[in-house]
Amino acid sequence: MTPVVRQKGSIPIAAWVVAAILAGVSLLGVMFVLSRHGGGGFFPAFLLFLIGPAILSGYALLVGYVYADAKRRNMRYVMWTWLAILVPNGIGIILYFLLRDPWPVYCSRCGAPAQAGFAFCSQCGAGMAPACPNCHKICQTGWTHCPYCGGNLS
Repeated sequence: MTPVVRQKGSIPIAAWVVAAILAGVSLLGVMFVLSRHGGGGFFPAFLLFLIGPAILSGYALLVGYVYADAKRRNMRYVMWTWLAILVPNGIGIILYFLLRDPWPVYCSRCGAPAQAGFAFCSQCGAGMAPACPNCHKICQTGWTHCPYCGGNLS
């Protein structure tokens, strides 16, 4: 099995830019509200000043991570990004982390990505994992008989 090649940086630059813009706009909004209505004390105003921009920026960065991670895993990255944005209360992001596909395995002959657990490459037909010669299901090394069909593996 070949090692997984991960891209440098897990969150795209555009997500960082959107997070910075959201943080700046929300800080300006908080400052405007506090200047119009006067702070109800230092501590609540300070919390509002910190928590609002942090939540918005963190949400934007999580959506950016969902986009990049789904793209690396050969999933429907546009669909998952929209779900992460539109499903309220961060439930779309939680669903992504619960339902995401495992890292793809790459063929050693042609380099095509495939799902983990495939016995043969869908592009070139090369063996990607040891398989039973009778039923062609994946078997582990060291097994003497196939657990699916009972065939001899030696």
